[in-house]
Amino acid sequence: MSTKYTEDHEWLTIEGDIATVGITHHAQDALGDVVFVELPEVGQHLEQKAVAGVVESVKAAADVYMPVSGDITEVNEALRADPSLANSDPLGQGWFFKVKLSQPDQVNALLDLSAYEQFTA
Repeated sequence: MSTKYTEDHEWLTIEGDIATVGITHHAQDALGDVVFVELPEVGQHLEQKAVAGVVESVKAAADVYMPVSGDITEVNEALRADPSLANSDPLGQGWFFKVKLSQPDQVNALLDLSAYEQFTA
């Protein structure tokens, strides 16, 4: 299992050919209190960098982008019911969706934690 990050402030944890995707601490800090999330449809195929969802806060709305190409296998219904999970536990219970990787080599171009921390510094 490995975790990667995007310059659009998504994280993904990869286990086999499935990645769990969410927004980073940096993203939720910038957004403020999250009040609504729009999640993709299970079964939907999305290409890397496509808009996969939307997160709205009291301050702003932001798109959530696909960090890799693939098929949505699951969405976090708990997050839909309680969007504040994106603030309270963005790297855990606040995950957004799971995707089956269609092009696993795309992961290699994403940032590791050290590179992401440098990017956000």
